[in-house]
Amino acid sequence: MRALLVVLATAFALLVPAGPASAGTAPDYPEFPYAPTTYSEPFRGQFHFSSQSGWMNDPNGLVFANGLYHFFYQHNPHGLEWDTMHWGHATSPDLVHWTQKPIALEPGVHPGTLFSGGGIVDKTNTSGLKTGALDPIVVFSNTNGVSVFYSNDNGRSFQAYDGGRKQIEIPEESRDPNVVWDADRRQWVMVVWSNRGGNGVDIYTSPNLLQWTFASRYAADWLFECPDLFVLPLDGTPQWVLTSATSEYVVGSFDGRTFRTDRPQPKKMNLGTTYPGGTFYAAESFDNTPDGRVVQMAWQGGNRGGSWTGNATFPVALGLVGSPDGPKITRTPVAELDSLRADTRTWRNTTVNATNNPFAGILADTYEITARFDLRGATAQEFGFALHSRSDGTADRTVAYDRAAGTLYGRPFQPTGDEVSVRLLVDRGQLEVFSGDGLFSVADNVNFDSAAVSQGIRLFANGGQVRVKDAKFTRLSTSWGTAQSTLESNLAGPWHSTAGSWTDVSGGKRAQATGDSFYLSASTAGDATYQGDLRLDTAQAAGLTFRATPEGAGYTANIDAAGVVKLWRPGRDIATYSTPIAPGQTYHLTVTTTGSRIQVWLNHGTSPIIDATDTAYSAGRFGANVYRGAATVQNLNTGPSGFAAFPSGPWAAVGGTWTTTPDSLRANASGDAFYLSDRTAADLVYEGDLSVVNGVAAGLTFRAGADGAGYTANIDASGAVKLWRPGRDIAAYSTPIVQGRAYHLKVQATGSRIQVWFDRGTSPVIDAVDTTYGAGRVGLNVYAGTASVRQLVIS
Repeated sequence: MRALLVVLATAFALLVPAGPASAGTAPDYPEFPYAPTTYSEPFRGQFHFSSQSGWMNDPNGLVFANGLYHFFYQHNPHGLEWDTMHWGHATSPDLVHWTQKPIALEPGVHPGTLFSGGGIVDKTNTSGLKTGALDPIVVFSNTNGVSVFYSNDNGRSFQAYDGGRKQIEIPEESRDPNVVWDADRRQWVMVVWSNRGGNGVDIYTSPNLLQWTFASRYAADWLFECPDLFVLPLDGTPQWVLTSATSEYVVGSFDGRTFRTDRPQPKKMNLGTTYPGGTFYAAESFDNTPDGRVVQMAWQGGNRGGSWTGNATFPVALGLVGSPDGPKITRTPVAELDSLRADTRTWRNTTVNATNNPFAGILADTYEITARFDLRGATAQEFGFALHSRSDGTADRTVAYDRAAGTLYGRPFQPTGDEVSVRLLVDRGQLEVFSGDGLFSVADNVNFDSAAVSQGIRLFANGGQVRVKDAKFTRLSTSWGTAQSTLESNLAGPWHSTAGSWTDVSGGKRAQATGDSFYLSASTAGDATYQGDLRLDTAQAAGLTFRATPEGAGYTANIDAAGVVKLWRPGRDIATYSTPIAPGQTYHLTVTTTGSRIQVWLNHGTSPIIDATDTAYSAGRFGANVYRGAATVQNLNTGPSGFAAFPSGPWAAVGGTWTTTPDSLRANASGDAFYLSDRTAADLVYEGDLSVVNGVAAGLTFRAGADGAGYTANIDASGAVKLWRPGRDIAAYSTPIVQGRAYHLKVQATGSRIQVWFDRGTSPVIDAVDTTYGAGRVGLNVYAGTASVRQLVIS
């Protein structure tokens, strides 16, 4: 969506001034710039998604991938107004319980103007971008053309295809690409809004998501920005539906090149205020839903709080029904809403007039109401519900059917036979009204007063009476706080803390404690291998806790700022190992328990630094511990390490952050950073699998000093394999390097001769001579970005 309209529509509504958004850099990516929240602030939706903080607008790239729904959205994480668009990201297992994730697309990291776009899951790897076991998520963005970005780690990080260069060039003003799979012709179809002397969409096709061919154009004055194209069945026959940002749509056919409709006059699927910053705008549907539903969410711009602006509508399943005016869309809240249902009350065959209120005595904050009113014999001129009503007769909002005006909630409405049905979703800052089996829907933003004196509900009839066939009231619980954490872990939840605060940050879980604080999972074991990454910020110590009670009593292996790794339990320091521990540096601990024997490894060393025996605890929970201050823990996993390497003592980091995921060693640095083993060699054969996730380069370092000075053979995202040492690029071999893809490098050093093989080729791509370094440490290098490393071998 273009900036100007949003700014004009919303500038008057900002609660507090905010500084400009900032662009990131590859070493900082993925950014997680959010302050902690309980999501309980006034007017914060309890079952409508809103960003943890910052500005949000259009939904982008909605997909179901690898077991999770992914909701991306236009986002300024650094302020409450539109500025410097990022792609925000949240995930949910069920479309209801959402968890904020780090930034997906970030200016300064991902090229181009990161405005709205669509996304798909490439289940059959038509793009060839897949590098691991997970299906790639591929998203599309940019203006005046289209760039492609993709993720092979389920949205944790995104790479720019072809360096972010536009795969479609459009000389006119354009934006908001959206992609759908054409199953009949086994091709991808893209619609892009463009201004070619008027509104409309350019239609492109592709076999592989990367090379696109212009097919046709569908021009219409109403078709302004954020188009969505999808297929819905009508009486068993697939129909193609084309929608615009303003909720207007037409139904037609698509022959693989051209979209056509017999009814070019658009209809509206939602009767909210459908302009930028209104209560329903820029709706988008999910790709690849597991049950084939077409599920839609839209932007609501009228919800604001002290730390956020904007929210999303509750997800609805779309349908298509016939009518004398042609096919019409129905919108029905997804059945997953059932997971929030609490106590329910029902009424049947009740007459309502000016004096009686069946809902008297009910106090509620977030809830659902359904009701069916019988028009036969009705004398009331108006009837409906006063929501969040008070004893003085006032209410925050009224939803009523006006018989004389023929309106429901102030919108034109045609009853179904002799019946008016309503379904209301009432949240703290949102109201959604449905009727007519989903043919009628209105999304609205309302600042409901959550004070107890304002939580009444009044079912009323003015100017007569009306019979209520049936009515139901259901409390809806909050959806926040029950989904997965930003902590990467294979341990089962729910997690709980014993003291202090544990908050989500991009680096994992950050704890702040005055004494001992434990963060404990629901997973328990006796004998196991357990590992994690630990970083002291201001804390005295941080560690891995295991075989623990729900209160945290058990064993802990920690790093201590006093310069030790310690194994302890309540009442006893079992064993220690002296080693420098620096604040701000990440350390990897691995613990193995076998009966009464406990072994502790530091930074992927081959031999344990602690090997002790204790019988106090035989089984219990896994978790983490922080003592006196702030520390961050990440990648808490049971099972083997994702970093397989040659035998060595503890590795040492020289700059950067080095962490261990279940499938790789991950490095992040703003400049050059090294991770060095204590293994030294002169002549050697050294090889491994390297991937530049984002940024510039990653490589194998050898014959190095303790500061990393030595030789490095790397892959460089600019398109080269390079052999270098401080002060000199010795040799380079030009070849495309795709970010996110793993490449195999092999180095053979024999005297002054150094050879480099690339991607398991039979001949070296570099064969050079240099005499500067004769022997030294073996390790790794990352430069200006994020990289992953697997399977290091020396022979």
